[in-house]
Amino acid sequence: MSDDEQLPPTRRGRFSAFERRLVAEAQGVRSFEHERIPAWLRKTDGEHRWHVSLAVVVAIALQISLPHHLTLSPHYALPVAEGVVVIALLVANPGRIVRYSTTLHVGALVLLGLISVGNAISAGLLVHQIVTGTATNGSALLLQGVDIWLTNVIVFGLWYWEFDRGGPVHRAHGVREHADLLFPQMQQPDVAPADWEPTFFDYLYTSFTNATAFSPTDTLPLSRWAKAMFMLQSAISLVTVALVISRAVNIFRELNQS
Repeated sequence: MSDDEQLPPTRRGRFSAFERRLVAEAQGVRSFEHERIPAWLRKTDGEHRWHVSLAVVVAIALQISLPHHLTLSPHYALPVAEGVVVIALLVANPGRIVRYSTTLHVGALVLLGLISVGNAISAGLLVHQIVTGTATNGSALLLQGVDIWLTNVIVFGLWYWEFDRGGPVHRAHGVREHADLLFPQMQQPDVAPADWEPTFFDYLYTSFTNATAFSPTDTLPLSRWAKAMFMLQSAISLVTVALVISRAVNIFRELNQS
């Protein structure tokens, strides 16, 4: 006979009523949390990895499309290494990003580091060609500049996504209260659905607008690391755009005069 069966009927009834009350109160707390606490602050299902993986594949394709003189030698070494890391991350965690793993986190940082280093080298080599006057094809110069600029947008979007409020896993579990990037929906929750929370596309859009306007637009950096990243991205974008456009215009002007 169980312990509950040994209790008098009146005590069993009181105990069951107490349990029902506890369950009802717990449900009420969850309902209040869902209605009053925004989704970006509470525990949610987490993001799918395929959005980020698609962006990484695009960045790798942009690096492969660059001419050999603007990349490390051998040309395919860095893209192949990046592809291996992407596949490893997908195999290790193909679903939603809700499980924290030091190995996966380090792998993601290595992947971002490889893409960043490769794009920085390409940008440096392009700037060197412009400064030394060895870039003589205006159309090719513009295409190469756009290639490097787009890769820059993707890689900084990935950095913002990886570090804001501790990363995607911490955001999914609502671990950190204070945000590093302040999105408009956080300031005015009435303009967004109740289940809104920043996803990778929001960080990619933030990166694009910062690279285009050379300053924050609707999303503001709050922490010092975020402000430093915004400054670095704006500086890289400004130098790349200014040098590439000015050199390309000069090349086209020289061709028209000749």
